[in-house]
Amino acid sequence: MKGFREFLLRGNVIDLAVAVVIGAAFTAIVNSIVTAVINPAVGALFNASSLEHTWVLTIPGVGGAHAELHFGSVLGAVIQFVIVAAVVYFALVLPVNRLRKLAFKRVENDVEQPPADVPPTDVEVLLEIRDLLRQQQGITGQAAGAHVAPTDAPTGPGISGTTKL
Repeated sequence: MKGFREFLLRGNVIDLAVAVVIGAAFTAIVNSIVTAVINPAVGALFNASSLEHTWVLTIPGVGGAHAELHFGSVLGAVIQFVIVAAVVYFALVLPVNRLRKLAFKRVENDVEQPPADVPPTDVEVLLEIRDLLRQQQGITGQAAGAHVAPTDAPTGPGISGTTKL
């Protein structure tokens, strides 16, 4: 039972269920538009009551039977597909792609551009002072890598010790 609950509560299952329900409702709307508005309008162009009764080809058969091919009905299905594809593209795909592009650009800008006029850290300033002192005293080679060590003189608040380079 625990595994089944985890399966149902995963994000993908919920998203898919919502998509199916919205898709079914959207299909009903598109079918209504095609059946009630587009089919009669196109049918009127061809002198028929609806698109389903347009471009009907009757094929005579054996023994008086015949078959009817309804090309207007196929045209209605193509129109319905184009309407669904256009609405999905312009209402869903295009806006989501724009949002992704903006979000990616925003993240890219945040990563690529360091903050302007950032003061150096204490460590960077101390390293720069050390290097300048070494330059002034002419210390090079192995001595340049040595760190500054205090003498045996006591140091502390108010007491200044001397250091060797």
